Amino acid sequence: MSVAIVWLYAFFLTVGGAYKNAAPKTQFHCRTDRSGLVGGAPWITVPYPFQWGAPTFDAGECFAMMAAAFVALVESTGAFIAVSRYASATPCPPSVMSRGIGWQGVGILLAGLFGTANGCSVSVENAGLLGLTRVGSRRVVQISAGFMLFFSILGKFGAVFASIPGPIIAAIYCLLFAYVGSMAGVGFLQFCNLNSFRTKFILGFSLFMGISVPQYFNEYTSVAGFGPVHTHARWFNDMINVVFSSKAFVGGATALLLDSTLHRHDSTARKDRGHHFWDRFRSFKTDPRSEEFYSLPFNLNKFFPSF
Repeated sequence: MSVAIVWLYAFFLTVGGAYKNAAPKTQFHCRTDRSGLVGGAPWITVPYPFQWGAPTFDAGECFAMMAAAFVALVESTGAFIAVSRYASATPCPPSVMSRGIGWQGVGILLAGLFGTANGCSVSVENAGLLGLTRVGSRRVVQISAGFMLFFSILGKFGAVFASIPGPIIAAIYCLLFAYVGSMAGVGFLQFCNLNSFRTKFILGFSLFMGISVPQYFNEYTSVAGFGPVHTHARWFNDMINVVFSSKAFVGGATALLLDSTLHRHDSTARKDRGHHFWDRFRSFKTDPRSEEFYSLPFNLNKFFPSF
């Protein structure tokens, strides 16, 4: 409701000419009629494969996209864990997580066929919305997916949503990402020994690197027009720059590296890492509730088993 009210307020300001003499940057962020977005959109448009022409193949671009897909895999894994926690389900078993990553790959393939110009990844915002509403029913997701498929052919509908000013989207992100970062992210540290210097060092160093390194890559790119890695092989540049521009990947990879190498053979390190809690969820069949939470509807488990 608050989004609709602020959005309507921005619309009235746009129609009333409040941004007529404003700076171009202000108009870009606040106006609801940017570039005639709604007026120029068709009423009905039916997407179909290869709409923008026949596909082309470039080995270098494939490597760059594989790097981007790997980053999306890491971020999606974190979202899977967050959703399982918000839905009051058992921790996601590795087999179920692999199944989700596989379906994400199918989504990326379909995105390439339809020429969406972007891949598919798990929506961290929806994970935060789940924590905000406490509605973890599959039926809600299925109905929402049906609405998205139906309204995808209505060009005006998509254009109206695309006209939402950026500050409104930023405000939503502030709320939803706070839920994901605090309750689903930091909340898992309760299983670790936070009195251990090893745990505190890994946590602090990985957070610092996860924020500072991607910020450096993004700032360098915005100023120079290209990433810090700038060689004659563009595919190699894209691979490295994309990977190190992801905060989740850099922070997670740093924590994984340190956690796997720093005092690994110490007898107390395993308990400090919280492994004693996660051991019972390594297999799908360890907890009988996993079948209830992670089995697919419509008897799809016969074709895509959960274990």
